[in-house]
Amino acid sequence: MKTTLFTVINCLLVTACFAQADSSATVTDSSQLETTKTTLTLGALYNSNASYYGQTSKEKLPYFLANATLRFKSGIYLTTSVYKLLDKTSSTVSAINAGAGMDIRTGKKTSIGLAFSHTFFPDNSPFLQIANASNAGASFTYNHWLTTTIGGDYAFGKQNDYFASLSNSKYIVLGSLAKGKDVISITPAIEITIGTQHFYETYITEKNYRDSLLGIIPIFPGGQETEQTTVTRKSTSFSLLSYNLAVPVAYSRSRYMIEAAYQVSVLANDAQAFTDKPMSFFTCSFYYQF
Repeated sequence: MKTTLFTVINCLLVTACFAQADSSATVTDSSQLETTKTTLTLGALYNSNASYYGQTSKEKLPYFLANATLRFKSGIYLTTSVYKLLDKTSSTVSAINAGAGMDIRTGKKTSIGLAFSHTFFPDNSPFLQIANASNAGASFTYNHWLTTTIGGDYAFGKQNDYFASLSNSKYIVLGSLAKGKDVISITPAIEITIGTQHFYETYITEKNYRDSLLGIIPIFPGGQETEQTTVTRKSTSFSLLSYNLAVPVAYSRSRYMIEAAYQVSVLANDAQAFTDKPMSFFTCSFYYQF
C-alpha cells in the first residue's frame, strides 16, 4: 500500500463520531476513490452513548461496534456491523447492520455517494431508531479548503422519515512520530441536521410497553394518550433537529489507524428530546486495512 490509511478513511472519523442513521463505520470521503485495489477494512469502535442524528434515547446507551467493509476499486463497497450494548440487561447481540453503496468521482474535487443499509433489531430494543430499520442515502462532497458535504436520507420501516444535513470538516496534519511513516491528524467538523421525527412516536410507544413489562409504569397510564398526541403532532414537520461539533484526533500508519473523538450535539427547539441540555459523546476506535 503506497498511501497511508488516513487517505483512504479520512471522513470515517466524522461519520463514526456523528453516528447517524445505521452508522456502520463505512467510508464516504472522496479520497477513498483514489485506491487502486480491493481492500478489506476491519474496525472496532466504542461510543459512550448511541446517537441518532444528534438525538438520544432517554436511557444512556454506551455500545461496542465491530465492522467489516469490503471495498472494490470501482468504488462499490459492502459493509456489515454488529452492535453490543454495554448495559446489564443486554446479554446478546443488540443489533446487526448490513449495507452496500458506491462512491462516484464526478470531478477533480467532487464526488457523489449512494448507500443503502438495513438494521436487524431484536424485540424490545432500546435504540431510538427502531422504527427506521432501513435507510437509503445520497451525498455530494466538494473538497476545497474545507470538505463540504450535503447529504439526504430516507429512513423507513415502521415509520418513514426524511433527513438532510450540511457538514464542513478540515483535515489537519499535526505531525509524525516515525519520520514520515505515520501521521497524527485532527479533523474538526460541524454539521447541521434537519428532518422529520415520526420514529419518535414508535420509540415512545415501545418504551412505554417495555416499562409496563418491568412494572415501572402502569400498562394504561392516564397521561400517555395526551403525550402520544403531542408527539405525533410535532414529529410530522420537517424542521431543524440538531447542531453537531466533532473533534476527532487520529494516529495512522500504512495499514492501521487509532482514533479518539469528542462530539457535542445541541438540539433545536423543535426537536423531540428528553432534555434540552447539550449532549456529549466520546468515541474510541481502531481500524486495520488489508
